[in-house]
Amino acid sequence: MSRMTFFLAALILLVVTVLSSVFIVDERQKALVLQFGQVKAVKENPGLSFKMPFIQNVVYYDDRILSLDTQPLNVTPLDDRRLVVDAFARWRISDVIQFREAVGPSGEAGAEQRLEGILNPALRQVLGSVTSDDILSENRVALMGRIRDAAILRARALGIEVVDVRIKRADLPEGNREATFQRMQAEREREAADERARGQEAAQRVRAQADRTAVELVSEAQRDADIIRGEADAQRNAIFAEAFGRDPEFFAFYRSLTAYQNALKGENSTLVISPDSEFFDYLKSDTLDDQ
Repeated sequence: MSRMTFFLAALILLVVTVLSSVFIVDERQKALVLQFGQVKAVKENPGLSFKMPFIQNVVYYDDRILSLDTQPLNVTPLDDRRLVVDAFARWRISDVIQFREAVGPSGEAGAEQRLEGILNPALRQVLGSVTSDDILSENRVALMGRIRDAAILRARALGIEVVDVRIKRADLPEGNREATFQRMQAEREREAADERARGQEAAQRVRAQADRTAVELVSEAQRDADIIRGEADAQRNAIFAEAFGRDPEFFAFYRSLTAYQNALKGENSTLVISPDSEFFDYLKSDTLDDQ
């Protein structure tokens, strides 16, 4: 019975030993074989590998491209318009031994903290060297390239390769939005007032020109009318003079009829004058018979 127990114990110890000496590396991983905290082997190819049982242990690291979202960062560009910037980075472990030595047991979580400590100064340095209009315009692509290049140089010491850096959002702080909106509104109102003032000035010039043109046209028309009336009066007087020279009595008769026509019409049909007045000479029957 004791032999059987010993055999079972030996078998179990053998199985445990074999199992503890075998490990599998996934195609999405890299593995480090550590012995008392020191790196003894690097396993980058997927498959079955072996290590010394109970003495060595295996640490796995992701071999894929990883993503890091930075915390919102306050940035002050050249024009002093403070912005809140959100960025993210794509990164991967390029040298797993150097990565282990740099971040220690904290692994990828510690690497993200170290990498964010690299990205934030790069963001402040690059975005602080330009205006906010450059950050909010199409020039942002070039700025992101500068930030990525600066992060690549500093991240190499961590055994990390920075693949890309992108700015997700660049907005004004919540407290400054209302003030900025009011300033923009006041500026637009000032521009509108300037446009209205220029429009009123132009309208006044047009009205003054139109009034002057109207006065000139009326004056010219009045002048032409006076000339025409003068010429007509001259012709009429010439006709009257010629008629008077030919037959003075007929001319007097014509003038009397004109006077009757002008006097006896409308509300002026009632006259209070003497019947013997010369005004009625041509209305008397004996005068008409004599004529």
